[in-house]
This record gives sequence, structure tokens and C-alpha cells, in this order.
Amino acid sequence: MPTRPLFARSATALAAAAAVAGFLTPAATATTIDGYSPTVQREAVASLAADAGISESAAVALLRTQAASVDTLHAVTASLGARAADGYLDAAAKPVVNVLDQAAADQVTAAGAQARLVKHSSAALASAQEALQALPTVAHTTVGLDPKTNQVVLTIADAAKGTDALLKTAASLGDRVRVERVAGEMHTAIYNGEAITGGGTRCSAGFNTNRGGQNYVIDAGHCTRAVSQWNIGPSQGASFPNNDYGLIRNTSGSAPGAVTLWNGSTQRISSAGTATVGQRISKSGSTTHLTSGSVQRLNVTVNYAEGSVYQLIQTNALVNPGDSGGCLFAGSVGLGITSGKGGGSSYFQPVGEALSAYGVSLN
Repeated sequence: MPTRPLFARSATALAAAAAVAGFLTPAATATTIDGYSPTVQREAVASLAADAGISESAAVALLRTQAASVDTLHAVTASLGARAADGYLDAAAKPVVNVLDQAAADQVTAAGAQARLVKHSSAALASAQEALQALPTVAHTTVGLDPKTNQVVLTIADAAKGTDALLKTAASLGDRVRVERVAGEMHTAIYNGEAITGGGTRCSAGFNTNRGGQNYVIDAGHCTRAVSQWNIGPSQGASFPNNDYGLIRNTSGSAPGAVTLWNGSTQRISSAGTATVGQRISKSGSTTHLTSGSVQRLNVTVNYAEGSVYQLIQTNALVNPGDSGGCLFAGSVGLGITSGKGGGSSYFQPVGEALSAYGVSLN
């Protein structure tokens, strides 16, 4: 899966990606969204309009609101500290901040966001999540935070076995925890085939980065752990499980700071950011190409059969085998690296953590 820069392609897409020399940036109008390439805007708008049952013009307006709302939400929650219990974007892309008292609610309102009084503090939810994660790991389950309901969500797939202790502990934690059951299993999105390839394994290229004049690709750790030599260069690091990021030294000679959109065009990625629940996002990968959706949960622990990965982003954007390593983004802001899928959701490693771990910068 292509991740950020042009490396959003796979082995077969590399040559085509290298041929893209520039980007068409039309003048901003009432129907354009700042930072979105034309192709990404079309996909994001069509997806949102269909999902929300709104007109395309309304979808454009909502997406134009989103970036400012994310900034407001992060600023307000940071200023409140422990008096805030996370937050999210509502259906109109407006910021909602969970708070514990009326004084904090007044401060949120004054800052231009909507306040919502909730029962559980971030610390209380964190302790509930830690209690579940302290139990013996059960493959094909996840544990994550849902700020919209002010709960921790324990998701159990059909393939999970031996869940009695999990369910007993979840029940003991009362309404801090909600249990959901989903079909199938949780698995990393790796596959055999083509894209970036090595040792018979296929993944998708991730974000192009650099350090000291050398180009690297940030990719999924379960990919770089499995393969030492790719068609684009050697693996230089892997953190999996626990995390799911890795590093490939890019010797291909092509490392543009953009994501391939699989139609000859690209999306420029100019910065890395933090995902927000309710935020509309896009993802690009070598199997499913460009798809869109929204962020469902954050700080999600996914218990794959190969091991647990922590603090992932959960979305409803489509991913399939071969998309591993590809990019999650919102317009020109890179957000994550494709890790896996399960129960109708997709999971992404936050890209900022990977950039910091390897001391690299986006191209």
C-alpha cells in the first residue's frame, strides 16, 4: 500500500510513480478543499455523501470544516488536562470535548467547541483498559477507547477462543466497558504477490522519508520483520509486535513526498498529524487502492495471532491483504501506516511514533 509520498505504490507502481513530476493545484474555490488533491477530494466527498446521506456540496463544507475542528479539539483538550476526558468530531465535523464538571464545560464553550459532561475520566477508562490488557492475551480481540460513548470497548471476533476471563473482568468494570462481537478474525494485512516484494511476500510501500541525505520508507513492522531485502532496498529495522512500524532503506532512486492514487495522480503529504475520532480519512494501498472512511477509535490494542500491537488507530476504511504498510491520511496530513483488519474495521500504526523512533522526516 502506498503510504505517504509517492511510495504509496507497490512494486508494480514504482515506475509509474517515478514518472509523476508534479502536481496540478487548481486555484481555491468554494468547491475545493484545502490540501486535498482533486482525486482524493472526489473520493472523500463521494464516500462521505453516501455514508451520511448528504449532498456533495454539504460533504465539501463538512470536510473544509474538519481541519480547523481538529486543531481546536487538540488545543482545548490539552489546555484542560485531566479535566477533559478526550473528545471527537461530531457528524457535522464540529469539535466535542468530554468534560467532568461545569467549569470545564464553560471553558470549552468559550473556546468555540461543544462541551459534553461525562461520567468517566480518562484515568478511569485507562485503568479499565489496563485491567483487560493485564489478562493473558486472547488472539482475535481488541481493546480500545470510544470517546463518543465514554467507554472502553472490548471487541471479540468469532475466531477468539478462551474469552471467559476477559468477559468476567469486563463485567466487573461496569459501564466503563462495552463488549462488541464481530465476525471473522483479526489479522495483519500481509499477502503473497506483488507490490513491494521480497521473499515471496507482498506489502505496500509507505511514507517516503529521509535522514542525513539518505531516503528511507516507513512501513509496517510485520512486513520489515518478515523480509530482509525488498525490491526497493533492504529492511533497516522492525518493531513488531507491540508496535507495527519498520524502516526500509530506499535505493530505488525515487522518493517523492506524495501518495499514489492509482489513476496517474498523487496526493502531496506535507505534514504528519494525530488522528481524531470522527475525522474523515483516506487510505491508499496496493490491493484496495484509494478508499475513504472515518476514525472510529484510538489507543486500540489489537491482539493478532502473531502478537499484540498497542495504541493503533481504528477506522472503517477498506483494507485487504497486500495493503500492509500503506498510508492513512487526511488531505495533505499523514496519519498512519496500515497494520491489519478484522470485524469490518482497519487498524493503523500512528506515523508520528515511527518517524520519532527512526529519527526520519517526511520527504
